[in-house]
Amino acid sequence: MPWGKVSTVWGIFYAAWEERGLVALCFPGKPPAETLFSHPLLQELRQELDQYFQGERAAFTVPVKLTGPPFFRQVWAELRTVPYGETVTYGELARRTGGPQAARAVGQAMAKNPLPILVPCHRVVGKGDIGGFGPGLAWKERLLALERRYKAKFSPR
Repeated sequence: MPWGKVSTVWGIFYAAWEERGLVALCFPGKPPAETLFSHPLLQELRQELDQYFQGERAAFTVPVKLTGPPFFRQVWAELRTVPYGETVTYGELARRTGGPQAARAVGQAMAKNPLPILVPCHRVVGKGDIGGFGPGLAWKERLLALERRYKAKFSPR
């Protein structure tokens, strides 16, 4: 699986892709050990991430290919329906995916999300706290603050 560098206004991300779309996104400071390549998909991702980070985009159109257990894919699909600037608890996401007692399994799906930001796992919070985030809580807080700042711009009128 080829990896490439994606230089954005928030730092250098790394992305992997397959024929049908992106399959992984790594945050700055966590480069893959593989050789880096270039691909037109990376330019599209860079543009969309920059627009998102600057409050000019709320959703992504770059193609993605999500693989994983069926439950994880179901959770990730439901997660993509959580509106920009809003959050959902692990328990609520479990209820939406048919497993009201599966909040812990939802947390595992978030931890295994290969495409953070594009599949917005930063929007999932604990019942009384911010919850976790693989790239780090500082990144989660930064993403949530960004979306709070521009939420009105993208909210349905």
